[in-house]
Amino acid sequence: MAFQNKNLSVIAYANGFTLWHYVANETMSTISANGYFDGVKTLMNTGDIVIINASDNTSIKKITVSTSVTVAALA
Repeated sequence: MAFQNKNLSVIAYANGFTLWHYVANETMSTISANGYFDGVKTLMNTGDIVIINASDNTSIKKITVSTSVTVAALA
């Protein structure tokens, strides 16, 4: 299954930072794959945070936007 806009929502926005929430019946590795969020690349910014509720796990990830959108575990 691919990225679905209806599963992405904004929890909070301030000063150019967005806290996102995404839920899907897919594994965390699928959702965390490089480019998964490319459909909303113009909405996301480097430094944004996304809370992901996947079929096998829940995690908080940071967003990096370059040629594609990358999500990575918080350091």
